[in-house]
Amino acid sequence: MARITLDRIRHAYGIRPSAPNDYALREVNHEWNEGGAYALLGPSGCGKTTLLNIISGLLHPSEGRILFDGQDVTDLPTEARNIAQVFQFPVVYDTMTVFDNLAFPLRNRGVAEMDVKRRVDEILEMTGLADRAGRKAQGLTADQKQKISLGRGLVRNDVNAILFDEPLTVIDPHMKWQLRSQLKKLHRQFGFTMVYVTHDQTEALTFANTVVVMYDGQIVQIGTPAELFEKPSHTFVGYFIGSPGMNVLPMQLDGSQAVIGGESVDIGFAPAVASTSRIELGIRPEFVRLGREGHPVTITKVEDIGRQKIVRATFAGQSIAAILAEDGEVPAEARVSFDPAAINIYADSWRIEKGA
Repeated sequence: MARITLDRIRHAYGIRPSAPNDYALREVNHEWNEGGAYALLGPSGCGKTTLLNIISGLLHPSEGRILFDGQDVTDLPTEARNIAQVFQFPVVYDTMTVFDNLAFPLRNRGVAEMDVKRRVDEILEMTGLADRAGRKAQGLTADQKQKISLGRGLVRNDVNAILFDEPLTVIDPHMKWQLRSQLKKLHRQFGFTMVYVTHDQTEALTFANTVVVMYDGQIVQIGTPAELFEKPSHTFVGYFIGSPGMNVLPMQLDGSQAVIGGESVDIGFAPAVASTSRIELGIRPEFVRLGREGHPVTITKVEDIGRQKIVRATFAGQSIAAILAEDGEVPAEARVSFDPAAINIYADSWRIEKGA
């Protein structure tokens, strides 16, 4: 297992990049601890796969260095980095049996056959492929082939890191949950350094101890699932994580009051911001209170999704969402209030710390 250091990494696919928008991956400086379980989370095109391929050596960064345990590996080829990588779509040897596909990385390194069998049997059991061990991979379904690919990435226990590039795309939903649970169990048992790329917030938040959120070629927040939910450092994080995402409301600042379309909301502190900044108030739907006191709102829609209701409304000319319990009452003449402790204030999309 390795400590992975990203030192001023930038990457552009075009030649002679000069402006920030020329870079698919803007400057990244970060260190991932040995044995950590990390998720790279973000929408398509945000740079997460580019970053993963730089770590694995499939891409050489335009600028910067990558280090494993302090050793510069920027110019080393993939095979010299001692990593395992699992791709979005299955990569298997169709003419080999399932067992031989999984055994290939071990046999290629001269592992004793007795140890090969023991380790492959463990992976077969974990992936639910034990009853197909002797079958050729050619006749298997796409999700079964991806389980082989996943298992081949996990079969070695001497790797510096295991990298996953959206590995559960072709896996059925129930099996996704099982495999995520097994990956977490494997991480706890063996302490592999794992980096998991996904655009699915559920996959990221249930797999990783630390989530790295990427947007527009840069890292906008690194934190635990609780930190990302409670204190999004960027409005994109608030919007992208949560269902529905955070309400983001344009506002004017009047001391410790947020003025939204003529309505004043007490935010509990007076941020110091430049007069040219775009100021927004962010609050999760979970902390929007509907009742008979507070500011007037107009209910536009109620979505009953079983264990809770999502209430869509208009507040001071802005669309907002609130979450109620399944048996929660939606007042006929509703008014809205915000939990002051859950309010976040943003200047040009970045969160302002209280007291700043």
